[in-house]
Amino acid sequence: MDLREEEEKEVVVVGGGICGLATALALHRRGISSTVLERADSLRATGVAIGIFTNGWRALDQLGVGTKLRQTAIPIQAFRDISLDKGSQREIPFGKGELRCLKRSDLIQTLANDLPLDTIRFRSQLIAVKFDPVTSYPLLQLHDGSVIKAKVVIGCDGVNSIVAELLRLKPTKLCSTYGVRGFTNYRDGHGLSSEFVRVRRDHLIMGRIPIDDKTVYWFVGRPWNPQDSNVSKDLELIRQSTLESVQGFPEEMVGMIQSSELESLTLTRLRYRAPWDILLGSFRKGTVTVAGDAMHVMGPFLGQGGSAGLEDAVVLARCLAQELSMVGLMPEAERVGAALDRYVKERRMRVTWLSTQTYLTGMLLETSSLPMKLLIIVLLIVLFGNSFGHTRYDCGHL
Repeated sequence: MDLREEEEKEVVVVGGGICGLATALALHRRGISSTVLERADSLRATGVAIGIFTNGWRALDQLGVGTKLRQTAIPIQAFRDISLDKGSQREIPFGKGELRCLKRSDLIQTLANDLPLDTIRFRSQLIAVKFDPVTSYPLLQLHDGSVIKAKVVIGCDGVNSIVAELLRLKPTKLCSTYGVRGFTNYRDGHGLSSEFVRVRRDHLIMGRIPIDDKTVYWFVGRPWNPQDSNVSKDLELIRQSTLESVQGFPEEMVGMIQSSELESLTLTRLRYRAPWDILLGSFRKGTVTVAGDAMHVMGPFLGQGGSAGLEDAVVLARCLAQELSMVGLMPEAERVGAALDRYVKERRMRVTWLSTQTYLTGMLLETSSLPMKLLIIVLLIVLFGNSFGHTRYDCGHL
């Protein structure tokens, strides 16, 4: 590692996505300053939109941005699941629960706006990290050759996390499904009910959820094939191939894709960290840990990936603030290590259960075997009971 330029920082958060910014904001709320390293030139909002259930709103309220964000999205009143194969549908009211769909750009911008100036350092790409042999603190090498010596490093750098490599976490796995996501804007209003609607046929699933009175977020998931690699590079091809795959679906939803904002379209091969790898993984080494997708990337089948990252931010900041307030009881590095151990212990079972339920739900959608489907259904009922029980989780006070 070339030590041409070296600077010292207290806390470095790697990655300026939702989890990274939420973590920096949570630390800021507890009086801990941090620096966010973001490789892009500006704020990025990969993924189009994000559904936030009750547990996610609890975390956003602890971060102090819940009220602002509620003004950008309407509350969703019910979930409607339609099976075209069976010709059946069921509706589940959310009752006292809360679900809203946010534009990722709104969420990212709101988190960033509440951070102190100069917290986010753009064009700062991490290429390697190791431990200083003298101080045992982590050293981060950036793409420009500069080096940062940090007392604490939190890797919120996503699926291809450099920080996760330092922790020797097992590589993420590819789903057999890819996802297409997009927005459709209706100048005169969409007139849709305030429902999250999901339609299934064979191994294909389509969903739509209104963001506000004029904008609808939609997604399509279907089995991956090698040609999709070429399609993903052309927005018009993404739209046309998606329209072909949803032939026979309700006209309203097909028209939604036809009228979508072309620049909003994304096609992504889905990845996940296996539940058993989360259960057994080592998420702390020295004063380094991970959060968000770097820790527990999961498929979109429960819609909890983003909210789980928000929970991580609140719990991590709370643990650090509590341990660091106990001055003089032990060396600072040991106190940080103890805080990170508490964080990992608190989060491990929560994200293991989320990942397991997501994994089984994805398998149920993907498998063709009737005996396997029955086995998965039994497992889901025995292990999880209420399919929306995961939304009731409370990450606690910041």
